[in-house]
Amino acid sequence: MIKFAIYGKGGIGKSTLSSNLSAAFAKRGLTVMQIGCDPKADSTSLLCPKEKITTVLDLVRSGKPFTLQDMVKESTAGVLCVEAGGPVPGLGCAGRGIINALESLENKGAYEVYKPDVVIYDVLGDVVCGGFTMPMRKGYADKVYIVTSGEKMAIYAAANIAMAIDNFKKRDYAKLGGIILNCRGVENEEENATTLAKDFETNVAAIIPRSPLFEKAEAAGKTVVEMFPDSDICEKLLKLADRIVADFEK
Repeated sequence: MIKFAIYGKGGIGKSTLSSNLSAAFAKRGLTVMQIGCDPKADSTSLLCPKEKITTVLDLVRSGKPFTLQDMVKESTAGVLCVEAGGPVPGLGCAGRGIINALESLENKGAYEVYKPDVVIYDVLGDVVCGGFTMPMRKGYADKVYIVTSGEKMAIYAAANIAMAIDNFKKRDYAKLGGIILNCRGVENEEENATTLAKDFETNVAAIIPRSPLFEKAEAAGKTVVEMFPDSDICEKLLKLADRIVADFEK
């Protein structure tokens, strides 16, 4: 099973990329599960635009028994979607939702029942502490891919995430799989991403160009992979999916 987490600064396009990658893996004939680990619970909104997924934390908070099928919804692209959820605003710990989601999926035998070939954890990366590190821990993601643009704050957040991964080496947590550059059209963007990758002895796994196709697909409630299957952007996403599969086969 290929298990990896995507981290990145909020607003960097991390969830859009995760959903498109999930659709790309599904297009390759793989069974994919995407687990949204953001309190906003919007990771899978492009995959399930017509159905608001009940978060795991909401199911836990209800105090009522719930099933695996209550947590997992299949998208039109064939992706199995889960949202961890978050606390009531101003109350509780956001990281707790991630812990509850991953433990609940495990306890109810999600991986045995659905047998996913690929599991993607989409994680808010502005903070790398507590429950937000849960997907990095042993038994969950084996690699972390960091999404960044060339903008200063995005690079800064990406460097913090990379440092956290480096600090967790002795605990046998997930390893850094590479940097994914989600272009914003700023000056020296590719150079900034390359420098970041070199600083942490990794590579730029993919460069995703800025494209209006993302906005057009989002407006229609779809991924680029589903809506524009013949586009250059779709081809780059498919190549990134293939690259990740190859990384795990090494």
